[in-house]
Amino acid sequence: MAATRVRFCLALLMLVASMAAWMMPSAVAGSRPPPNYADALSKCLLFYEGQRSGKLPPTQRVTWRKDSGLIDGQDAGVDLVGGYYDAGDNVKFGFPLAFTGTVLAWSIVEFSAEMGPELVHAHEALRWLTDYLLKATTQPNRVFVQSGEPFSDHSCWQRPEDMDTPRPSFQVNDTHPGSEVAGETAAALAAASIVFRSSDPAYADTLLSRAKQVTQSILVLEIYQGSYAESIGQWVCPFYCDISGYEDELVWGAAWLNRATNSSDYMEHIIHGIQQIQTQTKLRVNGYDWQFSWDNKDAGSYILLLLMQKTDDDYSRYAQNFACSLLPQSPYKSTEYTPGGLIHKASMANLQAVTALSFLLVVYGRHLSSVNGIVTCGNSQFPPSALIDLAKSQVDYILGDNPLNMSYMVGYGNKFPQRIHHRAASVPSVDQHPQHLWCKDGTPYYVTDAPNPNLLVGALSGGPNDGSDDYLDYRPWANQSEPATYMNAPFVGLLAYFSRYG
Repeated sequence: MAATRVRFCLALLMLVASMAAWMMPSAVAGSRPPPNYADALSKCLLFYEGQRSGKLPPTQRVTWRKDSGLIDGQDAGVDLVGGYYDAGDNVKFGFPLAFTGTVLAWSIVEFSAEMGPELVHAHEALRWLTDYLLKATTQPNRVFVQSGEPFSDHSCWQRPEDMDTPRPSFQVNDTHPGSEVAGETAAALAAASIVFRSSDPAYADTLLSRAKQVTQSILVLEIYQGSYAESIGQWVCPFYCDISGYEDELVWGAAWLNRATNSSDYMEHIIHGIQQIQTQTKLRVNGYDWQFSWDNKDAGSYILLLLMQKTDDDYSRYAQNFACSLLPQSPYKSTEYTPGGLIHKASMANLQAVTALSFLLVVYGRHLSSVNGIVTCGNSQFPPSALIDLAKSQVDYILGDNPLNMSYMVGYGNKFPQRIHHRAASVPSVDQHPQHLWCKDGTPYYVTDAPNPNLLVGALSGGPNDGSDDYLDYRPWANQSEPATYMNAPFVGLLAYFSRYG
């Protein structure tokens, strides 16, 4: 009888404890520390050193990474050593790589004053990329757009230091057009020339000259226009197949050249490209599903053109439509949000959309503040602060202000993804395992539930992607767990801004 009473009391205590735990939120209001944007910025830039390909410099801070990809370009008689692996694989895809460069440069152009001591690391991250783009564009009317055969690469789980899969070099040229990747490459080179104009004018001149050279073939010589999804699509699709068409990249590249040259020399191409886009979409209709990504530059182009003080009212109208499509209280909102408040735009690596769109919100919001403007959505009006606040909510969500109380940046906060979909991070480093690991030798590290042995600090995982706030820290689930260079690029600018004004 006594034993029964003891068991009953223990059960009651356990029930009370479980109820208390159920009733108590995982992080009570006010208990979550405020975001440390400066720390996150430092980590966000450090991530790029973990993505480096090529001969690593003595200043390399991610020391568990070693030299890799040292024969890239040899098959074509060119030097394509360097650059970045785009995500968790070991291929250098030129299209997302160039977009990374353009947006990283834009982050620096807009927010260099807010970067403080991290500005030098931002310059280093960008220069590692543009040095590679210069190698890829050495020959006239030819752009090398990929290093590595993607299908064999994706069939292996192997450190980049051990790569023994084929490393063919793919190019677009006068017989194999690739206007989207060439346009994005020109944009990256032109945008980067602005970044380096004051610190290294000779290098800036080289970048701008090369941007003009690349643009000459795709804008002036229209016979070279066409999509690389058709000319070399068997090697770039389905990985980075262009879906939105190449006209947006032609506008984007021309706009950056206008900004870099402080001229309107490319205005004719911009107007023509916008007309082409308008025949394919319904940009004038409120509620249009605006995008900004490595595939679609529409929203970015209009905001960039607006910043350049163009007088065409369409730029302002389209920029407002973009904001109206995102603002939660807008009657023209076309954007879904998770219950916890995260933008939901993509079923694969959703945070790429979140960081890119949030970056544009801040850039546009700052512009509106400078001209005392507002956003008008039908009968509703919103101050610039509404755009900034929305972007801040997205940044804070990524850094841990979410239902899971989890940071989606590796190495930031007390709780973050431990099993990102990333070969180099998940396989023991050369320091830990000096022996060569062949194609399938990394498979046990891919399937294990153990955390990654190498911390890829600053990497953003893909984040929640199904419209809920759920996240599975599971390496094979690449849709949620894979990082990418183009997710971090706009986040650099956001973190710089909020480190000063957050």
